[in-house]
Amino acid sequence: MRAFGKTTTLILAGALAVLMAACSPSEPKSKYAGTWGVADTDGAPFEIVLVEDGTATANRAGEAMKGTWKEDGGAAVVEWGDGWVTVISEEDGGYTKKGYDKGVSRDSPPTNTSAATKKN
Repeated sequence: MRAFGKTTTLILAGALAVLMAACSPSEPKSKYAGTWGVADTDGAPFEIVLVEDGTATANRAGEAMKGTWKEDGGAAVVEWGDGWVTVISEEDGGYTKKGYDKGVSRDSPPTNTSAATKKN
């Protein structure tokens, strides 16, 4: 009876390992997930945090900002709760942040632009 218990345990452990491997995300993490140093319209620095789960936060001039983000066309596109859109993209060997005011199309010139530096 004891050998049956060990065999059953080994079979269950193996099945669990296979199940965990099958359920693990196979896609690599986004290069955009992390903390980004950027500047606002007035040139004041602030940080944007992009989390792998698609949430975004920032604290600009004491204003707690919340939004969602996704990769689109090789860039991170953040849609903030107030209607602004931020796009962080790789350009000319570095990263750039472009901000679009509420209602401004991404096909239009951005409302503001700054360098974007990944902190982690």
